[in-house]
Amino acid sequence: GKITAPNANQSLTYGELTKGEKLVATVSGNAPLTPAKDWKIAGTPVPKANGRDFVTGKHQYPSDITLPGMMFGKIVRPQGYNATLDSIDTTAAEKMPGVKLVRDGDFIGLVAPDAWTAEQALASIKAKWNVAAGQPSNQNIFDYLKANSNSEAPRGGSRAIAEAAPAATAAPSPGDLSLAQSYTVQYIAHAPLEPRAAVAQWDATGKLTVWTGTQRPFGVKDELVAAFHVDPSKVRVIQPDMGSGYGGKHTGETAVEAARLAKAAGQPVKLVWTREEEFTWAYFRPAGLMELKASVAHDGTLVSWEHHNYNSGNAGLPTPYNVTSPVTEYHASKSPLRIGSYRALASTANHFARESFMDELAHSVGMDPLAFRQKNLTEPRLLACLNAAADKFGWANAKSTPTRGFGIACGMEKGGHTATCAEVAIDPATKKVKIVRVVQAWESGAVVNPDGLRNQNMGAIVQGIGGALFEAILFGDGHIQNPHFESYRLPRFSDTPQVEIVLIDRKDIASAGAGETGLVCLAPAVGNAIFAATGARLRNMPMTPDSAVPGITPSPLTS
Repeated sequence: GKITAPNANQSLTYGELTKGEKLVATVSGNAPLTPAKDWKIAGTPVPKANGRDFVTGKHQYPSDITLPGMMFGKIVRPQGYNATLDSIDTTAAEKMPGVKLVRDGDFIGLVAPDAWTAEQALASIKAKWNVAAGQPSNQNIFDYLKANSNSEAPRGGSRAIAEAAPAATAAPSPGDLSLAQSYTVQYIAHAPLEPRAAVAQWDATGKLTVWTGTQRPFGVKDELVAAFHVDPSKVRVIQPDMGSGYGGKHTGETAVEAARLAKAAGQPVKLVWTREEEFTWAYFRPAGLMELKASVAHDGTLVSWEHHNYNSGNAGLPTPYNVTSPVTEYHASKSPLRIGSYRALASTANHFARESFMDELAHSVGMDPLAFRQKNLTEPRLLACLNAAADKFGWANAKSTPTRGFGIACGMEKGGHTATCAEVAIDPATKKVKIVRVVQAWESGAVVNPDGLRNQNMGAIVQGIGGALFEAILFGDGHIQNPHFESYRLPRFSDTPQVEIVLIDRKDIASAGAGETGLVCLAPAVGNAIFAATGARLRNMPMTPDSAVPGITPSPLTS
C-alpha cells in the first residue's frame, strides 16, 4: 500500500509514514455501516481492476516465482495408498550434476539446478513399495461407507436438525403415501488449473519464508511451525494469487515439502506438483450416501421427513420445507481416500438428494414439481427465488417430451438463496444428455457488485455440470485409476448451456456469501429434467445413464 500525492510524482509507503512505530488502537465491533440504499459505488457493476493482466498472462502465480540461486525439487511418492517402502536405489540420481538427495525418515526428495534435471533424476530412482491389499474401490464404496460409519455419534453432534425436533418423524396417517430412496455422490477432484506450488527460503538467521498458493495462510504457517519446531516469529507465509483452489488448497503439504528440501539444500527451492500428484495426493470432495424417507398426504402436504447423510457432510442437510418433526442426521465414516473442503461442501450432495426426492414425491402424488414445492415452502426469500426462476424460465409452458426435458430445484446455504431451472436435450440414438439452458435466480441480500455476483453464479453452474454429469475419481487396490485430464472428464466449452441469471437485490438485507451456493441446485434440476423427458430417475452423481462409471449403481431402500 502507498499514499500518493495527487499533483506530484511522490509516494510514501505506510511503513515510511509510521516510521516503524507500532500504532495500536482499540476498535469496537459497532462501527456504523452505510445503508445499502445510500451506497454510491457498492451496488454498481465494477470491472476487475487487473483483469487485463489475467488474460494476457502478465499476472504472476506461485509457480511463476523465481529467486536468485533457486533450485527445483521433486518428491519420491509411494506407488499406492497405505504403502510401505521395501527398497530404493538412488545411485543414478546421485551421479547427476547438481542433484542432491534429501532423506528424512519416510520423506525422500531431491533438488536440482533446473526442472528438467529434477524430473530426470526422479525418473532414475528405483523404488519398490508394498501396497496394502484389499483396499476399497468404486465397486463397493457406498456399502463400505455405511458399514464404517458411526451411526451412534456422528461427527459434529448426533444430528443436524432443521428445527428443534424429537428423535423420530411424525407417524403418517392411513392413506398417506410413503417413499424411501437412496442417492449417491462420487469422490471428485478440485482440478485447479495450477497444481499445488511453493517456493521456500531459509535465511542465515533461521527465518523461513514460503510463497505458496493457499486458502489458509495462517493455517499453513501453523503447519510449518509444527513441522520444524521453530518460533512462529521465524516463519512467514506469503500468499500470491493462485491458479484457483475451490476449497482444495487449505493445507500446506507443498509448503512443508519445499521447506524441507530448501533446508537440506541450503538454497531456495521451488516445488510444483505434477497433475498426477494433484489428482492422487491432494484431498477430494467426499463421496457420500444419502438415504431419505418421507410421507406425503394425497393433497401434496409433507407429513414426515428423514434424511441421513453418510460421509459427505452436514452442510445443506436441514430441509427448508414445512414438515412436522423432521430428522436430518450426518454420520461420519472412515473414508478410504483423503477428503476435505470443496466449493459448497456437502450442500451439493444433500441438495441433490433432497431436491431429487422432492421431485419423486411430487410425481408420486401427481403434482407439478413447482406447485409441490410452493405448497410446502413458506420461507419467503427462497420462495421468491423459486418464483423468479420459474417465471424467467417460462415454467408454465415448459412441456417435456422424450427428447426434451425440464427440471427445477431450489435451496439455500451460507446465507444465499437460489433456484435453478434446467432444460436438457436427449439424443434419441445415443441417449446422451446435453444441457441446453439454465436459468438461476439468486438472492443473498444487498448486491455489492452485480457483475461479480453474476459471474460467480455462472462459474458455479459450469463447475456444477462436471459433478452432475462427468466427474468421478476411479480407484481400487490403493491406486487412483484416472489421475490425468485425459481420463478425468471436466466440463468443456461445448458442454456450456445458455445461462441466464436473475439477481434479486434486497437493499433491506445485509449482504451474504455468494461464492458457493450457486453450485448446489444444478445437478438436481438436470436430474429432474432427465426424468421428465425419459422417465428414468438417476440417483447418482455423476448421472451416467449407461452406468459407465463403476460403483454408481444405487442400492435403493425398500419403499
